[in-house]
Amino acid sequence: MKRFTVLAMLLLTLCLLTGAAFASSKDVNQERAEIDHLSQNALHNLYTQKPNARSIIKNCYAYATLSNSSVKVLLFGSAHGRGVAVNHKTGEKYYLRMQQVGAGVGIGAKEYELIFLITNEDAWKSFIAGNTHFVGSASATAKDGGVAYDGATYVADGVWMYQNTSKGLALEAFINGTKIYADKKLNRK
Repeated sequence: MKRFTVLAMLLLTLCLLTGAAFASSKDVNQERAEIDHLSQNALHNLYTQKPNARSIIKNCYAYATLSNSSVKVLLFGSAHGRGVAVNHKTGEKYYLRMQQVGAGVGIGAKEYELIFLITNEDAWKSFIAGNTHFVGSASATAKDGGVAYDGATYVADGVWMYQNTSKGLALEAFINGTKIYADKKLNRK
């Protein structure tokens, strides 16, 4: 059992380090362009599946997209991703990173996109500062202040989320700790 635990921890560490290694080998402008492209793809995929999301995102205070990869191996899992947050009211743009670790039962790997709807200034400030704490509450049709976020999941005060799985399969029952934070290197002027 001790060997199994050590092996699982080594796999988890490898998953976390892989994302950091790939990210550090690119030029800042090249990486920003790649993230902008991933963001446009995530929005396109969402609009294809949920056409009404286009007007919701256009009219919300801000939005963020994250393209992620995850690996679940027996009792442990991890995910990492990158993305961008765009404020419609101020024109601000922040590049983001995401790290997630989890414990539970599962196996698999997948690539997925998260699209966050940010409904107000306080939620925006909390989100880009990395202070948004996510909760697990889902609804097929969610409403916030009279606006219907059809198919979105409520994740925090003023923040709703869509998720698209683009590749892979994972059978899982995990409790995850997720951290989304500003990418200091990519946000330097």
